[in-house]
Amino acid sequence: MRKNDPIVLAETEDYIAISKPSGMLTLPDRHDALLQSLRGWMEKKYGKIWVVHRLDKDTSGLILFARNEEAHKYFSLLFEGRDIQKTYLGMVTGKPIESSGTIEAALSEHSSKNGTMIVHARGKASRSDYRVIKSWGSYSLLEFDLHTGRMHQIRVHCKYLGHPIACDPLYGDGKPVLLSSVKKKFNLSKKEEEEKPLLNRLALHSFRLSFANRNGEPVVLEAPLPKDLHAMMQQLDKHKGN
Repeated sequence: MRKNDPIVLAETEDYIAISKPSGMLTLPDRHDALLQSLRGWMEKKYGKIWVVHRLDKDTSGLILFARNEEAHKYFSLLFEGRDIQKTYLGMVTGKPIESSGTIEAALSEHSSKNGTMIVHARGKASRSDYRVIKSWGSYSLLEFDLHTGRMHQIRVHCKYLGHPIACDPLYGDGKPVLLSSVKKKFNLSKKEEEEKPLLNRLALHSFRLSFANRNGEPVVLEAPLPKDLHAMMQQLDKHKGN
């Protein structure tokens, strides 16, 4: 398995749970046929599979595929009826004033910037619950439970909260997280011409899906934090974000 290959988390007769790496498309992009998609990777490994939901290209983590038509219909109805609990983890800039809360802000497509969303009174109702798991001052790790599934929902809601997702090029400043920004006395190694980022991708991770399977049994699937986010947290722990 290569470094950035997807990781198979669980397999049953009805579904396959995958941990998608950041930077991989869920579905093929007609504008860029050279980019590998998760569906293409899955079809090479398993043959025909059915897409149930999607993750943004730069979001890492848990995604579910159906293995037959009946399961596809079942899981699609679960997602449409909001009968699957979706939990994400995200590293945001700064520290929210409230340690937990609910963001209810209607979302609409941007009128001139294709592929982006904005908070708009006439948009579709959108709700995200959040909880601060840990804060280092300059960054905070948040857990999100989604009650709706709008495009870029967490990313726009975090911007609305005043604490965008770290490294978000659309709704934040897009800047990488550098060790020099969290460590007081930082000196570049003589072997390096420039500093390598601790994190240089959207700091958002699909962490958990909770649902009942077709037999009515409760299922909880989780995708552990990837190494890059884990490494960033270790450095923040070590230097306390100072």
